Amino acid sequence: MMMSMPFQSGDLVVVVLQAPRERIWGRILGLDASGIAVRGLDLTPWEEVLTLVRTGEADQVALGTRFLPMHRVEAMYLDEASSGAPSLAETFHDRTGQDPRAFLADPIR
Repeated sequence: MMMSMPFQSGDLVVVVLQAPRERIWGRILGLDASGIAVRGLDLTPWEEVLTLVRTGEADQVALGTRFLPMHRVEAMYLDEASSGAPSLAETFHDRTGQDPRAFLADPIR
């Protein structure tokens, strides 16, 4: 029996990587057996990111488009509320007043 994947292009996710350990919050651009393409940022400076966006300094945020090879992906979670805790997208919107999908949109080429 084939399992359908809940992850679709455009979904907001948290990707946990190994070697080195990182947590990335972003928007899926593409996903296949070789890896995941994501537009997002490392969650280590989360509070700083919220402050920079809230104060109008979003251009200082290290937002980027990355390909993450599947051998580095330890886990991937949909960014959704859980056990009463808001999603990162909800927190981002509440603390910055910005739309997280617009913030994570592809840069104009």
